[in-house]
Amino acid sequence: MNRIVDTQEWQSALEAFRIKEKEHTRLRDALNAERRRLPITEVSKNYRFTGPEGQVSLLDLFEGRRQLIVYHFMFAESPCTGCSMMVDNMGHIAHIHARDTSLVLVSLAPYAKLAAFKERMGWEFPWYSSAGSDFNRDFDATRENGEMFGVSVFIRDKDTIYRSYHTTLRGAEYLGSNFSYLDLTPMGRQELWEDSPECVHQTPPYQWWHKHDEY
Repeated sequence: MNRIVDTQEWQSALEAFRIKEKEHTRLRDALNAERRRLPITEVSKNYRFTGPEGQVSLLDLFEGRRQLIVYHFMFAESPCTGCSMMVDNMGHIAHIHARDTSLVLVSLAPYAKLAAFKERMGWEFPWYSSAGSDFNRDFDATRENGEMFGVSVFIRDKDTIYRSYHTTLRGAEYLGSNFSYLDLTPMGRQELWEDSPECVHQTPPYQWWHKHDEY
């Protein structure tokens, strides 16, 4: 058990620790700002996916929005328990959409399997099969014995798509809220306090937040 102290000593220890927490927050903000300025690389291959409406392209996954986050869900043979927990902890997708960003799941399994498991789990996130394409291999989601989980981030300029970021392993571990996913994108949360490229249109925090059925 931890050391037991009186309230005054506890408060003093907490305040000392908060100094370190604030420094961690500032370092994370600086890292996020650097991520928003990373170079991007064009995606020129025509990838095809299978979804509820049949065959679609990578551009279709944006659903008209500027940015796209892909969660590479491990489901070559059976659904990954860890990936399932990750999706359980994702925030409501309406808040992501409000920042001109789409978030989808992509797996190698046939679409029918994905649709059945999605219904079982009660998830609302769009889920697409990449079976028959090079998408998983090209975007670091394939390993020798199957799939690899991870997150890929894309941004588009009209119909031209660019890849801006990718992470996996413990880089994906801390994700699970709308804010942490938006922090991975070139446009970020798009709030006035952020250190962002000049081209990013920013709005005050709090003001753009709405209940997910009021956007």
